[in-house]
Amino acid sequence: MFGRVCLLCSLSRPVLSAHLSRTHQLRAFISSYESQYSLNKLYPGSDQDVTKPLDKPSKELFLRLQDDIEEVSETEKFSGFIPIDKLNIKFSKSGGPGGQNVNKVESKVDLRFHLESAEWLPASIRAQIQEKKQTNINAKGELVITSQKTRSQMRNVQDCLQKLRDIIAEVQRTPKEPDENSAAVWRMRQEKSTRERLKQKTIHSRTKTDRQVYADE
Repeated sequence: MFGRVCLLCSLSRPVLSAHLSRTHQLRAFISSYESQYSLNKLYPGSDQDVTKPLDKPSKELFLRLQDDIEEVSETEKFSGFIPIDKLNIKFSKSGGPGGQNVNKVESKVDLRFHLESAEWLPASIRAQIQEKKQTNINAKGELVITSQKTRSQMRNVQDCLQKLRDIIAEVQRTPKEPDENSAAVWRMRQEKSTRERLKQKTIHSRTKTDRQVYADE
């Protein structure tokens, strides 16, 4: 600091005046400079005072937002209605016992529909079915359900529709977290199953060894 004062004292008055002028100009430029990413340039005309309290939303805006939320939640729910005209239902001869009637009546039901384009199902449910029921979906992206439970076409169609409802209900069901007692019981069963499997494996190995010994003799 002392050296800086001595340096300024050694300067002539015109040079010192010019130096101070440039310093003031530089400070003024720095204080007024704003980058292209400043809030004033990104949001021109907005109030940047963060100390001011926020305005409460109007009742009209609140009701509109509430309606939007309810509309979204309703669209994500399955109404329970299954449009038959959107399903591809075919009949064929059923296997198994049934006498001569089994060769005359096409009672087996094959129900399928393209999952991705099924707009009567909410998108979230379609995604869950796609993830959890891959074994029921063919290479064309169709969910396939069959039934030959009875010798009646109509009852087998109803059985397929009930299976479809069960699938929809299953994928929407949130699994419950097991409590401590259930977790302990499950762990004990797993340990018992592992011990039994290892025991059977040991017995099988000994049996093979004994057979090999007898064969060598």
